[in-house]
Amino acid sequence: MNLDLKDKVFVVSGGAKGIGAGIVKVLASEGAIPVIIGRNQADNESMLHEISGNGFFVTAELNNPDECRWAVEAVMHQYGRIDGLVNNAGVNDGVGLESGNYETFMSSLHKNLVHYYLMAHFALPALIKSKGVIVNIGSKVAETGQGNTSAYAAANGGRNALTREWAVELLKYGIRVNAVIVAESYTPLYEKWIQSLPNPGEKLKSITDKIPLGKRMTTPEEIANMVAFLLSERSSHTTGQLIHVDGGYTHLDRAL
Repeated sequence: MNLDLKDKVFVVSGGAKGIGAGIVKVLASEGAIPVIIGRNQADNESMLHEISGNGFFVTAELNNPDECRWAVEAVMHQYGRIDGLVNNAGVNDGVGLESGNYETFMSSLHKNLVHYYLMAHFALPALIKSKGVIVNIGSKVAETGQGNTSAYAAANGGRNALTREWAVELLKYGIRVNAVIVAESYTPLYEKWIQSLPNPGEKLKSITDKIPLGKRMTTPEEIANMVAFLLSERSSHTTGQLIHVDGGYTHLDRAL
């Protein structure tokens, strides 16, 4: 399906690795102009090279509000427009209730939620002008819980709430806002966690055995395909939705 994304400018936070990288690759393959926002210059350059330079990157630390503003300004200086924002950057950093504290909890919210608001806030004038689209990437942890990850769960609950809230607030501008909810996807960060466990192969199998559709993890490309659809006019009457791309993991019976 031609999604008619050619030459549209889409900002992707955390676009150099994992799910973000999958989104950048799919957008580039559709002829769009993906803008990678990430903290690591070398990773950003590598991803831009991987898509044959057909895009742009801004190296910024999104935990810093000033750098969020600067990242958006850099995109506007380069292209003069933003057609869509994909809020994706974040990390499940294991800040629990018993193991955490005020400082680590607040730090995790900045890593995983606050910059979603800031990027949307600073990009909003451009999105109003282009009648653009926002897609937030979320996690099933907000709905299922996981244990020892209070801050990440709270951040993802916030992502879901902001998706619905922004969809209402931005109706008057014709800006659509949706979220793609991820369960289990084998990214570099996921692999690092698996390999840190005593029996990584056994643990991985125990996880995939619980995924109803195909007993396998969702690929970053499968998540990216949904994001590209939501950024396109093919989803022109879809807003305020939390769309689970997870092989049925979150809502289907684990006994399947």
